[in-house]
Amino acid sequence: MGLVMGTFSMQTKQVNYHKDKADDDLEMTMVCHRPEGLDQLEAQTNFSKRELQVLYRGFKNECPSGIVNEETFKQIYSQFFPHGDASTYAHYLFNAFDAAHTGSIKFEDFVTALSILLRGTVTEKLQWTFNLYDINRDGYINKEEMTDIVRAIYDMMGKYTYPVLKTDAPRQHVDAFFQKMDKNRDGVVTLDEFILSCQEDENIMRSLQLFENVI
Repeated sequence: MGLVMGTFSMQTKQVNYHKDKADDDLEMTMVCHRPEGLDQLEAQTNFSKRELQVLYRGFKNECPSGIVNEETFKQIYSQFFPHGDASTYAHYLFNAFDAAHTGSIKFEDFVTALSILLRGTVTEKLQWTFNLYDINRDGYINKEEMTDIVRAIYDMMGKYTYPVLKTDAPRQHVDAFFQKMDKNRDGVVTLDEFILSCQEDENIMRSLQLFENVI
């Protein structure tokens, strides 16, 4: 899940922190889409105004129009995985960020998701991840959906990262996870089953804490 964070974070480290409020307000008006006010975003997320300003400048550097379509998102995301094909995973990730299904990601969408992934509770983070895996939005994760996501992750990381894995490795990976998560053996994983299984896995719980102090 940490892969989500890298997309725009590099830009935030190059920001000039000494711009005054007038400059910040001017930046907010010079794009095609003007995001919601900082006060409102501060209330809706776990970020301070200063953190939101830093994030916005990074977002605007990558997306001057203030809106990211799927193709642009894929291009940005693929830069972090030059040895693999990140397009399919980026597609699923884009849909998770585009919670309203508008076909684009606005700054509000970006910081809302980032707030959950960086500063949300364990339950909030797991709910967001569940929605990523629930491709058809029916409230369940089936084996096909989980296989599609896992295969996309393998493709993204690249074949040179896993030289010894067989072509059926994603399916084996999913079978093992499904056996653990599908508590009642009905062929699908519910949100409650997903959260409970993840909370029982020490590796998953540690991974949820890795990016809590990124910003």
